[in-house]
Amino acid sequence: MLDGCTPWPEEFVDRYWAAGHWRGNTLDNLLRGWALEHGPRTALVHGDTRITYAHLNRRVDRMAAGFRLRGLRPGQRVVVQLPNVPEFVLTVFALMRAGALPVICPVSHRTAEVSRLVQVTEAVGYVGPATYQGFDHTAMAADIAAQGPFLRRVFTHEEPGAASPYGGLSTDRSGCHYFPLGSIDAPPTPARAQSADQVAFFLLSGGTAAPGLVPRTHNDYAYQAGAAAELVSLTGDDVYLAAQPAGSNLAFGCPGIVGTLSVGGTVVLVEDPAPAVCLPAIEREGVTVTSVEPAVARLWLDALPTVRADLSSLRLVQIGGAPLPRATAERMGAAWGCRPQQVRATAEGPLTLTRPDDPDETVLTTQGRPLSPDDEIRIVDADGKDVPDGEPGELLARGPYTPRGYYRAPDRNARSFTADGYLRTGDVARRTPDGNLVVTGRRTDAPMRADDADPAGP
Repeated sequence: MLDGCTPWPEEFVDRYWAAGHWRGNTLDNLLRGWALEHGPRTALVHGDTRITYAHLNRRVDRMAAGFRLRGLRPGQRVVVQLPNVPEFVLTVFALMRAGALPVICPVSHRTAEVSRLVQVTEAVGYVGPATYQGFDHTAMAADIAAQGPFLRRVFTHEEPGAASPYGGLSTDRSGCHYFPLGSIDAPPTPARAQSADQVAFFLLSGGTAAPGLVPRTHNDYAYQAGAAAELVSLTGDDVYLAAQPAGSNLAFGCPGIVGTLSVGGTVVLVEDPAPAVCLPAIEREGVTVTSVEPAVARLWLDALPTVRADLSSLRLVQIGGAPLPRATAERMGAAWGCRPQQVRATAEGPLTLTRPDDPDETVLTTQGRPLSPDDEIRIVDADGKDVPDGEPGELLARGPYTPRGYYRAPDRNARSFTADGYLRTGDVARRTPDGNLVVTGRRTDAPMRADDADPAGP
């Protein structure tokens, strides 16, 4: 595994392989298979843009060759800071196919946060919008490149028809090269042999001050997304609306974008979760599944009288980021005619979900059960001793998609993991007699996460 990452112990590697959770296929190679199986079907939708599986795979192939032509090498880290546009999916898969490692960064992060990511990961590349919502990402990247020795290639995504003030290909005084992302195109080269037990990409966990870098391998993420897709019975007829940031674990792989692509479904990307954007998109595209935070769900519900849209295609709305208040859940069922699914989906795990056949009371009051039969869950007191069911304590977990450490963070790992490999999530939870988890808060000394919110809701 990549230097700076903590591997799973051999006995657990053997266990997860024997159980069939890990299957030895890289995510970018899985895309090749999906393209062969579902070639003419629509994979991605963004506004008027529609991309088939075959076209998606061809563009990933050519972009990967283009990245290699521009000097990116296997194992190098590249910060990816893009909104919910097709280029996000293209870039992440193309970098993986080229052997580079995407470091997925929220588009809202600014110079201090992105600069820290570049320093910690020694990222040689940055992919982001030229400008977005009034912020100049290219100038930010130039400032970061001038401050250190790592960042030397910047790839900027521009809206169709927009002219970059930096022109085409250019080089600044620090030696950093700038390329329009649309120019990253070259004839495909023979596929590289890659190992699925290696890191595929990094997700961020934590607030803007000191986020943890969570390494996700091809094996563990393919299992997570595929198992989640199976749990919610995703098929090629499903249409998933990515209303949350595409780089969040919830939207990317719970089952999200990756899970939807794995079954031949369609992913609809929107850049704004506002009701005026999403509700018409649900009607227009026949969206069947989506995932949002409780606050967004309330906005959608409140907007129904004014933003008139037919939402009858919806069959499942996942709620993550915070527990769903009961009153909001009850409104969703009455207004949309579909049941919510409560989800706990942090970057490092564990992923817990209510099940489609759970009783209403379970869906209304819990965050469900762990995804995998090999997820190991403990609820412990301040001394690390297990508490009885029904008693609150800190949630600890280990399993086939919960990494054993943060990247290049030995001190954080010493605080965040037990000696036998359980992740100290920092969540205070209790377990019901039927195995469902009820998250009630955060440990007072636990670091904040990007998805933290008031567990009780408003």
